[in-house]
Amino acid sequence: MARMFGTDGVRGIANVELTNEMAYRLGQAAVVFLGKTIVVGKDTRLSGDMLEAAMVAGIESAGGTALLADVIPTPAVALLVRKLSAAGGAVISASHNPPEYNGIKLFDSKGFKLPDEVEDKIEDFVRAGGLEGAEEEVPSGSDLGFTVRLNDASEIYIMHAVDSVKDAGVTFEGMKVAIDTGHGASSATSPEALRRLGADVHVINDDYDGFDINVNCGSTHLEPIKELVAKVGADIGIAHDGDADRVMLISPTGREIDGDMIEAVCALDMKDRGCLAGNTVVTTVMCNLGFVHAMRNAGIQVVQTKVGDRYVLEEMRAQGYSIGGEQSGHMILLEHNSTGDGLMTAVQFMAAVRRSGKNVDEMANVMERFPQELINVRVADKTAVMEDESVKTAVRAADEALGDDGRVLLRPSGTEPVIRVMVEAKDPEAATRHAEDIANVVRSLDQ
Repeated sequence: MARMFGTDGVRGIANVELTNEMAYRLGQAAVVFLGKTIVVGKDTRLSGDMLEAAMVAGIESAGGTALLADVIPTPAVALLVRKLSAAGGAVISASHNPPEYNGIKLFDSKGFKLPDEVEDKIEDFVRAGGLEGAEEEVPSGSDLGFTVRLNDASEIYIMHAVDSVKDAGVTFEGMKVAIDTGHGASSATSPEALRRLGADVHVINDDYDGFDINVNCGSTHLEPIKELVAKVGADIGIAHDGDADRVMLISPTGREIDGDMIEAVCALDMKDRGCLAGNTVVTTVMCNLGFVHAMRNAGIQVVQTKVGDRYVLEEMRAQGYSIGGEQSGHMILLEHNSTGDGLMTAVQFMAAVRRSGKNVDEMANVMERFPQELINVRVADKTAVMEDESVKTAVRAADEALGDDGRVLLRPSGTEPVIRVMVEAKDPEAATRHAEDIANVVRSLDQ
């Protein structure tokens, strides 16, 4: 049986894979394993109201109090948990996935995602039937819980971002900003925060009908924000995914600025200000080699983890580091929030630009992005491929040929019968050639 929790909560097609019964039991589990007060937020999906009602019913049936934040970004829920001293938080969102999907992710009392061992206990509880499947008596009468609506939830989140910039003595007066909120949860928060910081804001896709979230817009479809940047002559373009825990940026010339480049700019700014803990940045094994070279040239140590922002965060917390991120635009700035925060990332990047006196294109030049070739090869047995000596020999040969000017990464997909062959090199032809050579060796094993 597949594990219920993925790398970012429970996720599936709403009312088919992610059912009301599951949401109800996850609500009960939140109270049982986290505590009595649970902040609940959601994105703009049509199924959000349905799953919220089921989850809140579960919270109340377990004797808990549901603090409803309504439509709000995922990082806002993590922040509210801490600000309100709640026992935990729940976000009903499928992030960047299509509208028919939804998900539920949980935060502990400090606003952090749950460790695997707690998720495993919650999964066992849900599969066993929740409180109704337990031997102990379920609450009734005056022991039942209730709901409180948080009317100032968005305001708390907006001012948290605004104050982080104003307290540093920075404003965005004179900056023209284009933003695509992807018909998602940031539609009412990110544009307002930027306006309060003095920016001239031009926004698209800030309306929603419940079934347009992430559709040909936002951080995974950058064409609309590029067009807006060009149309209004913006100094920067900002694109969020559905729950705004990530961000992608666009320069005035239409250059895409991904998570690697954002992290490089923010890390160098933090180093200059003396607040880069351990003189170290955390990223994943999928980061571009150009990022590693840029940090090394600046005297900054790079620690790489498995793919997934939860693994980045685990390393940051274990070692006391202050910044970590992924190429996809998930950025964790522990000074400001306990999870990926697209709005906070955007305003901190813009503050770094302001302090530098440069423009966005100049700032993005802090790293040279190495050309990358990625080939997905379908296989019968991922484990056998990864352990095969001929494959290891091919990888070693490519690594030796590339030297410091490239690298090879071979990894199995977590969800498909696929081996991912990724090669980076200064020379794009070399990247393609070595990736094809290794992919051919992998293919030969199934013949």
